[in-house]
Amino acid sequence: MNTNFNFKEEQTWRNYVMRAVLIVLSIGLIVWAMPHDNQTYFHIEKGKPWKYADFTAPFDFPVYKSDEVIRAEKDSLMKSYEPYYQFNQEKEAQMVSRFNKDYAEGIPGLEMEYLKIISNRLHSLYQQGIMTPGDYSELRTDTTKMIRVVNGKQANSVSILEVYSTKTAYEQLFQDEILALQRPVLQKCNLNDYIAPNLIYDKVRSESSINDLMSSIALATGVIQKGQKIVGRGEIVTDKTYRAMESFMKENERLHQDDTQNQFALLGQILYVSILFIAFTFYLRLYRKDYLVKSRKIMMAYALIALFSIMTALFMRNTFIHVYILPYAMVPIFIRVFMDSRTAFMAHCVMVLICAVMLAHSFEFIVVETIGGLAAITSLRELSQRSQLFKTAIFITLAMMAVNLSFDWMRTDSLSKIDYSTYNFLIINGIALLFAYPLLYLIEKAFGFTSDITLIELSNTNNPLIRQMSEIAPGTFNHSIQVANLAGEIANKIGAEAQLVRTGALYHDIGKLTNPIYFTENQSGINPHEMLTEIESAQMIISHVTEGQKMADKYNLPKEIRDFISTHHGQGKAKFFYIKYHNEHPDEPVDDLLFTYPGPNPFTREQAILMMADTVEAASRSLQEYTEQNIRELVNRLIDTQVSEGYFRECPITFRDIQYAKTVAIEKLKTIYHTRISYPSEK
Repeated sequence: MNTNFNFKEEQTWRNYVMRAVLIVLSIGLIVWAMPHDNQTYFHIEKGKPWKYADFTAPFDFPVYKSDEVIRAEKDSLMKSYEPYYQFNQEKEAQMVSRFNKDYAEGIPGLEMEYLKIISNRLHSLYQQGIMTPGDYSELRTDTTKMIRVVNGKQANSVSILEVYSTKTAYEQLFQDEILALQRPVLQKCNLNDYIAPNLIYDKVRSESSINDLMSSIALATGVIQKGQKIVGRGEIVTDKTYRAMESFMKENERLHQDDTQNQFALLGQILYVSILFIAFTFYLRLYRKDYLVKSRKIMMAYALIALFSIMTALFMRNTFIHVYILPYAMVPIFIRVFMDSRTAFMAHCVMVLICAVMLAHSFEFIVVETIGGLAAITSLRELSQRSQLFKTAIFITLAMMAVNLSFDWMRTDSLSKIDYSTYNFLIINGIALLFAYPLLYLIEKAFGFTSDITLIELSNTNNPLIRQMSEIAPGTFNHSIQVANLAGEIANKIGAEAQLVRTGALYHDIGKLTNPIYFTENQSGINPHEMLTEIESAQMIISHVTEGQKMADKYNLPKEIRDFISTHHGQGKAKFFYIKYHNEHPDEPVDDLLFTYPGPNPFTREQAILMMADTVEAASRSLQEYTEQNIRELVNRLIDTQVSEGYFRECPITFRDIQYAKTVAIEKLKTIYHTRISYPSEK
């Protein structure tokens, strides 16, 4: 027996290219979804327990004041702020000269001395200072407000109460005792035309003064040293802790605004994810080579890892959604169902490590999710009933909650400090795991797999095709049932997929439905082969394989079941008619292809089991006497012949497996035919 078998699908350069494309595409999607700013996302609630792991400062950073405190300090400083105004000396001379010119002949109805009085009063107003009504009304709201008047090289502080606006300056004119008596006459002179602002706002000096004041405000109240513990898990987030965490995130964001730093972060992410994917691929290369030639399986594994990593990145950005809601254990569940336990655990570890690098509480996340994955793998040996998934979801949830509780107990001194909201998320996680059952169907269709649930549904005797067989070809139906039971027992004994081989056995002879009367198990006294030549009979017998393939396509049976139909005779011969033809035509050359099944030979252990079970069950019906010796000799002879003729060279079955198969077949046939010892006759 050659155990160094070749797979049906050879590994060509196309396989390697496809594999490389899958890896690069998966890495690209994950890195694209990951944040590239190295920010740490926390959902901080003041007055609530800190629900993440103990947090220590990764670098020195200042503790910034809150916006409210800084705003209050700014408001306090602005009270002492004095805006700058330039004193325009030319404005007085310009306006007074204009007045004297306009009334050089005097004011109608008044004596000439009033011109000098008004000029003096205007001079006094301009010396005090006049500003625009807008500036004056804004500053006048605070009667203690001071302004800084720049006159030449001097800048003096002046109270806002000591200056005028153009409006108040006009009113001040008529507060003079002499001018007040002549108000009706002077109002006709429009004296307000000679009152203009001579205090001009100095924007440059004022803004510089504001900047000097603002720069004197200290933005931080202290410094937290690298390695200093800021908050522990379960501790209440005080105002001080809240400011420290806010300061950390602000400083972290500032430090990583540099493009060069972001580029290094991106390169680090690419390298990190690539290492994990390459390690997973090397595992497959070393221990599960068969998956590498079946691109559907590695495509599913890579797709699941990438999908949950991308969802983690999205959840992480929305900090109000906890990542524990995501049912990460679905990944090992799906891979366990369609692949194997060890690969499921490796894929789960890779996914968890990728997701953890995006989270602030990575250590706890890794431990909790790893335990959840192990619980999924150990509790779900096979998925054949819905109740199994329900029990698995409960087991996973309890395991994760127990691990999380252990962390809470280790890091708190009071039950009141435990953040119980995390357990709510884990319960939601368990409920989400129940959706694995309907999603299993989508995975099957998307990647072309066949789960045990599908196999169980197909093996139901109420299935239309099986029911049709029981009605049209009852002998074939009974034969298929016996072969299914026998093959299932052998598969259980050698550790093969029993449900798969049972279902394949039920459908392996469906091609006989086309012409059931030509097969001995369906005949009742009439043998239509008597009217056919040996070649025609052989072709009729052989045709049940090709007809079975057509029916499998018509009823959309899975590829795994179709493979049982094509391989259960392999490339063997219809020996009865072949030998008969050879005996009746000894001098003629025999075209072996006319008597040979199309094949191929079995290329999986399950197909080899079916071939052995089908052969011995059918041949056992021809025994004249069902004794243990006869059954043993029949089984050994038939299976040894199959081995010697090379039917099992292309499948990974060992001599040990074959020997177990013989033993099970002998015991099963003995039970079927009720063999017992011969009792002596009474003399």
